Amino acid sequence: MIAIHKSDIGFYPRWVKYCEESKIPFKIVDCHKTDIVQQLEGCKVLLWHHWQVNYKDLLKAKRVLFALEHAGMKVFPNFKSSWHFDDKIAQKYLLEALGLPLVRSYHFVDKMEALDWVNNTEFPKVFKLKGGAGSANVKLVRDKQNAIRLINQAFSKGFSGYDSFEALKERFGKFKQGKESFLGVLKSVYRVFNPPYYAKMMGRIKYEIYFQDFIPNNDSDIRVIVVGNKAFAIKRMVRSNDFRASGSGNILYDIKLFNESLIKSSFEYSKSLGAQAVAFDYVFQDGKAQIVEISYGFAIQGYDQCEGYWDENLNFFPGSFDSTKWIIDDIINELKIGK
Repeated sequence: MIAIHKSDIGFYPRWVKYCEESKIPFKIVDCHKTDIVQQLEGCKVLLWHHWQVNYKDLLKAKRVLFALEHAGMKVFPNFKSSWHFDDKIAQKYLLEALGLPLVRSYHFVDKMEALDWVNNTEFPKVFKLKGGAGSANVKLVRDKQNAIRLINQAFSKGFSGYDSFEALKERFGKFKQGKESFLGVLKSVYRVFNPPYYAKMMGRIKYEIYFQDFIPNNDSDIRVIVVGNKAFAIKRMVRSNDFRASGSGNILYDIKLFNESLIKSSFEYSKSLGAQAVAFDYVFQDGKAQIVEISYGFAIQGYDQCEGYWDENLNFFPGSFDSTKWIIDDIINELKIGK
């Protein structure tokens, strides 16, 4: 039997629908409860699409999932897929260790080392906090003075994990484009005075700082998602007068936009990671794709307009699909092979 953590968003509704339609035995559980291990009695699989903006998920997801995996249960996401989730710094060291083409990145836990680096590097650079989705907590650092200011802040009062004014600016911009409601703008105004629980829980992020090289002349990025032996892709255009593509909402799906060599490489990188599912965000420098960051999860509705998907032999299958079903199918096949 498959256990599925109950949620109002993410993969959960589609997982439940697929199990119902396919008559796959399942039960809905609440992984936030203290008796979650007891709830799982009789289950061989746990599926939990956890999010970085749910403070309960932040407190429990990795602890519960990895403990169950350690005990022999099949889980999604498993350790190799998600130990580095929403941690760009962990991803830096993982991708470097595996020799994957990460945009050159810099992580400092010593203020003097960071200041020495500033004096010997070129600008602009991109400043990032370790967590955040949809381009949250990402800023362009245009010069040495700005970098020094950020370093001084990192090694003093630190940064909030939630930039309320940037979030308000983002929502208002989408409101003007007709992509956000006025109520959504009001919610962002409220968050200026009352940050979300997950930001309060995280506290101030301090005593470390992270930069990446800025790769110019990219008006977009390419996201390739690999789930098992299948892959699909989107192109995300940057915001107006900005350099960030993630979360812009301006997505292109034309199959002609995606180079098969990039899809092939993504399959190879996924195997190196040992991931059940992984989204690669790419930018290009001198025609070569470089990874900006990775994630096991993604906002599924943004991919419903994809024109099809590839298998690992680069055969393309046109038409609609639901990648959340593949996750269940892959785990069921693993269980059968294990028998």
